[in-house]
Amino acid sequence: MRYDNITKAVFISRPNRFIAEVETGSGKEIVHVKNTGRCRELLIPGSEVWLTAPGTPGRKTKYDLVTVRKNTGALFNIDSQAPNKVTGEWLAEQAYDRIIPEYTYGSSRIDFYMERGDAKFLMEVKGCTLENGGIGYFPDAPTERGVRHIRELISAKREGYDTALAFVIQTEGVREVRPNTDTHPEFGEAVHEAREAGVRIVFFTCRVEPDSIVITEENGE
Repeated sequence: MRYDNITKAVFISRPNRFIAEVETGSGKEIVHVKNTGRCRELLIPGSEVWLTAPGTPGRKTKYDLVTVRKNTGALFNIDSQAPNKVTGEWLAEQAYDRIIPEYTYGSSRIDFYMERGDAKFLMEVKGCTLENGGIGYFPDAPTERGVRHIRELISAKREGYDTALAFVIQTEGVREVRPNTDTHPEFGEAVHEAREAGVRIVFFTCRVEPDSIVITEENGE
């Protein structure tokens, strides 16, 4: 996926999880942060960031903050909508007969339902922006919703679906994501149960530029 327009800025502060103050070439701006996670290791005063201007009528802010350069030099896409978009683009090239996003299964909406011949697939997608030592970690904040979705995948696997929990790694140089059990132990337990039940754990590596992100490879366990 590619953003239609991009503006470079410098991060100043994040008053709350929805907005940030940045310095652009035209002065200070309050911008929308397209990620409600903590991103504490990324959004550091003085960091380079990139903004996109969607041009939606009636917006309170002109820009969305979508990309950050970490102090290691690596670019991170932090747009929480990007993982599903790039996964949808990738799935469209995988010869499925049918793809349905936001598919209702049980009491949840699973990100993608696919069909290929008689086989039925369910895939739940998580975006990973937390990295330490070349390893990705998820989540960066507790996610009861994420645990519920994993339980649904386990149930679907038992009913005959081919199920996958996919992590879109929103930076380069990282090929593995581990449960962040320090932040949410229950999520780690759910992932372990999913593996034991036969749910595939998939890692999508990406190429990240200030104005784009695209899946380059699928790795799995």
